[in-house]
Amino acid sequence: MNILITRRLVRNSVSAAVCSLTLMAGAGSAFADDSVNTGYFGGVAIMGYDTVAYFTDGKAVKGSEEFSHEWLGTPWHFASKKHKEMFMSEPAKYAPQYGGYCAGEVALNESVTVNVDPEAFKIIDGKLYLIYDEGNAAAFADNADDFVPKGDAKWPVVQAKLAVDEPDWNLINNP
Repeated sequence: MNILITRRLVRNSVSAAVCSLTLMAGAGSAFADDSVNTGYFGGVAIMGYDTVAYFTDGKAVKGSEEFSHEWLGTPWHFASKKHKEMFMSEPAKYAPQYGGYCAGEVALNESVTVNVDPEAFKIIDGKLYLIYDEGNAAAFADNADDFVPKGDAKWPVVQAKLAVDEPDWNLINNP
């Protein structure tokens, strides 16, 4: 248990430091659209990974600018024209839950972790959940019956916090 607490403290400290540096440096918002996670510096959904591939290939696959589509004010990259077309026909089916933010952070803390690991994902009941790291992805899946309803209930609150033009990061990450 101490390892989990230590990891959380380190992760939250690093997240807060990077976020503060980003805001102080004037690098711009990490959020092209208030509901889509584009990471701190990426500017593209899921750091350029193909969201359709999670469903069709069962793994994280890097997309390409060649097969790009803008949805919700954010570019999404795909590994193929077919995947791009599949997404365009049903974007909500393939888009990650909670705007691509760490599903565990939304569910447990009503806050966000911006830099998720695109390799750390779970598909539960036909929905894609991105997580901070692979260990937490396994824990999220093991407790999905508890975590998914909590995340579904808390996401509108988190989304409203993110919708503010200049969000108060202390409020978002400390409910």
